[in-house]
This record gives sequence, C-alpha cells and structure tokens, in this order.
Amino acid sequence: MVYIRQKKLEGLHQYKYAGVDHSLTSKYVLKPFYTNVVIKCFPMSMAPNAITLSGFSFVVINFLTLLWYNPSLDQDMPAWVYASWSIGLFLYQTFDAVDGTQARRTHQSGPLGELFDHGVDACNTVLEVLLFAAAMNLGQSWSTILTLFGSTLTFYIQTWDEYYTETLILGIVSGPVEGILTLCIVYAITAIKGGGSFWQQSMLESVGVAKYGIIPDYVYEMPWNQWYMVYGGLVLVGNTVQSILHVMEVQRERKKSATKPLYGLAPFFIASLYVAVYLNLQPIILNHHLIPFVFYAGLLNAYSVGQMIVAHLTKDPDFPMYNVLTFPLGLAVVDSLGPKLGFWPSALGSGTYQIAFVFMLMGLSIGVYGSFVHDVITTICDYLDIWCLTIKHPYNEEEESKKGK
Repeated sequence: MVYIRQKKLEGLHQYKYAGVDHSLTSKYVLKPFYTNVVIKCFPMSMAPNAITLSGFSFVVINFLTLLWYNPSLDQDMPAWVYASWSIGLFLYQTFDAVDGTQARRTHQSGPLGELFDHGVDACNTVLEVLLFAAAMNLGQSWSTILTLFGSTLTFYIQTWDEYYTETLILGIVSGPVEGILTLCIVYAITAIKGGGSFWQQSMLESVGVAKYGIIPDYVYEMPWNQWYMVYGGLVLVGNTVQSILHVMEVQRERKKSATKPLYGLAPFFIASLYVAVYLNLQPIILNHHLIPFVFYAGLLNAYSVGQMIVAHLTKDPDFPMYNVLTFPLGLAVVDSLGPKLGFWPSALGSGTYQIAFVFMLMGLSIGVYGSFVHDVITTICDYLDIWCLTIKHPYNEEEESKKGK
C-alpha cells in the first residue's frame, strides 16, 4: 500500500522544524544536562534515529519484565523491577531529547527525523500506560483505560495542534517533559516503598493529615492512585483547552475558519467511544485480556498520529480523518449490541471467539501500523537519498565550503 503519493513528496523539501518549549524544567535543568553532558557520549558517526531507537529499547526491556512479573497489572513485584523502570524511562527521555541535537551537529536534520521520533513516542505511550498501571496496581480495570485515554489524547491533541499551526508547542507542564519525569519518580517511589500496594492506601492519612470534620470521608480515604488520576485529568483538560484555543487563534490570524479544525478531533473521540462501549459490553476483555486490547487501541491512535505527521511533513491540506483500524472495532460494537437490544445474536459471543477477536485486533494493528511505518520510511529515504538508522552522506565541512564558493 502507498501511504505517500509521489506528487506529495515535493512538500518534504519545504520542511522546517518549528517548536516551542515553555517548560522551566526543560530550560534550566534538562537542556543544560543534555547539551553539556549527554550529547558528548554519542559519536558523530551515529545517526540521530539510531539514538532514538536505542532509547526505546530500554522501555521494551521494561515491558518484558512487566509481562514476566505482573501480567495481571495488580501484583507487587521485586523492588529492582520498579527501579529499572524508572532508570529505563529516564534514559528513553534522555535519548529521545538529544536526537535532535545530534541531528543538528551532524547536519542530518530533516522530515524523517520528526516522523521517526513521533512514531517511537507513539509506541512508548502504549507501553508506558501498561507500566504505569502495573506500578500503581490498577489491574485490568477502567482506571487503566482512563490512563490510556489521557495519554493518547495528549499525544493526539499535540499532533493535531502541530498540523494546523505548523509549530510543536509544549506548555509549562507537558507530557514529554514533566509527565515522563513524574512517571520516573512514581516508579522510583514504588521501588523504595516495596510495591504498588503503597499507592492503594489513603494519601492524606499516609502523609499524616488528621481526619477533620470538614473533610468528606470519600476525600480523606482516596488512595494515591486516584489522586494521581485527578492530577492527570486537570493537566489533560488544561493542555487540551490550551491547544484548541491556540489552533483557533492561529486560524483566525490566517483568515481561515476557526471551527473547521475541530472536526479533526472527531476520529479520536469516535474511536474512544467505541472502546468504552465495547469494553462495557464485553467485561471478559476488560477484566482478563486488557493488555492485547490496550496494544490495539494504542496502535490505532499511533496510526492516526502517524497520518497527521505525514500530512504535516508533506504540506497536505487535507486532514487525515479516516483510520482503517477503527472499522473492525465498530463492527464488534454492533455485534455486541445485538443481543442487548434484542435485534440479533452475537456472532462472536462473549467467550473464546471474543478473546480470539481481540488478539486478531492486536495482530491487525501491528500489521497495519508496521506496514505504514515501513512504507513511509522507505519512501522518504528513497526520495531524499538518505538512510534511516545510519548516515549515508556524512557532513564534510571542507567540501561544503567548496560547494558554497
């Protein structure tokens, strides 16, 4: 399948990265660390995308330990597992942050780097949802699904914002910076406290707050993981509203419709609605087979985000509204609704066939997204005469100066 038409490849030559990071943590702590320490650890011969992929390998290893020790997402694990998750995620963030610096100093900056970076970030989002759920002992539950919703919406809305404004904007508090650092701290605390059970106890009581009459019982008894959900929800709403207002403002400045871009949010919320309805109708999947389903839902979002990035890089004026991975889930919802409404029997039922269907969805999402990634990378590499994980044309300052003359 061809994901980028030949006539649209010319837009790649107009590519110019534009990003704004308002994070104080990034400005005063992380960037000096990356510039003065980390980047010096990588040789000039190493391709930026190879750094990105190397960083992602730490998260993959973390996920494998999750499958071995806690596939149900609700059991305590050895302290070293949580500690390794904290270190692995911090290394991933570090590698992911310095790939841009490596691209600039090796003169390898280009559209493929942004596409590759976003693609790896999308895969990391899926895995970190499951790792966080396991660290908090959320189990296979609606809490894990809410975590998935918040993480994927954050990624989708930022990419949607970038498509319409042509600038990637990270707020004072953002997922790629403070969000990841918060997860690193959560994993580290979990290791120190001996397991995810720590997050099941009352936050106010555990920090020594006395039970006063003005504090409702349900507030006082709220465990740490629920407070974290509240915190995440507030940040999510704030960033979402900020992105929407930013896009509408930019559209008005360009004398374009301020409301038309909002239709671009429909694919995400339609897919999210399907997810909620399907899991409500099929509790066996929600409570016993959530990991493969989260993989599917996460890659569904990654595919939508990937399509947006490609459209952004090629200057395609048509926003990608269609996602083929949404279609089978919609059919599954219709199939499951039949018996509930008394219209038709379910073809998949609620047992073995339904479980097999979810694993089929996971396989389909891996196949479609994998095909998309391979085809887009190959197409861009061939068109720009570059390689993805190695440097095909090393920068030579003397030769470039001769060309300039």
